Amino acid sequence: MTNTGRSRERPAHLDDVSKAIVEQLQADGRRSYADIGKAVGLSEAAVRQRVQRLTESGVMQIVAVTDPMQLGFTRQAMIGIRAGGDTRRLAEQLAEIPEIDYVVLTAGSFDVLAEVVCENDDQLISLLNSRIRNLEGVQTTETFVYLKLQKQFYNWGTR
Repeated sequence: MTNTGRSRERPAHLDDVSKAIVEQLQADGRRSYADIGKAVGLSEAAVRQRVQRLTESGVMQIVAVTDPMQLGFTRQAMIGIRAGGDTRRLAEQLAEIPEIDYVVLTAGSFDVLAEVVCENDDQLISLLNSRIRNLEGVQTTETFVYLKLQKQFYNWGTR
């Protein structure tokens, strides 16, 4: 998921019904519009319309989340990158690399964090040496190899 266009200036305002729809879909993204409608007090058509507006506006996505380990991607890591120059440009270049699934600009010890999913250690080494470290602006990298993914949920709701 690329969020390069996300605006912090005006957060989306969701009414209680839209929040309830989002929470229903976070619990089960395959739930039917009719079932969601019963839970939130709307017709199936009204739920369909709201879901369409929420997805078109970028407030939410409905996706399948896979387990990389079960698909043969046995090496996951977070890479901290110290950079010089325009970190926004570097983040854009990193986001184009297929093995990278998460890129964020940060404040602190690292300028950019990038999460990678690789088939094995050889692919991770190649990615680091041939692609990431060769990008303009990359000064140093530090790789945090995942030993065990303890928790990964996407159901934080709408608060």
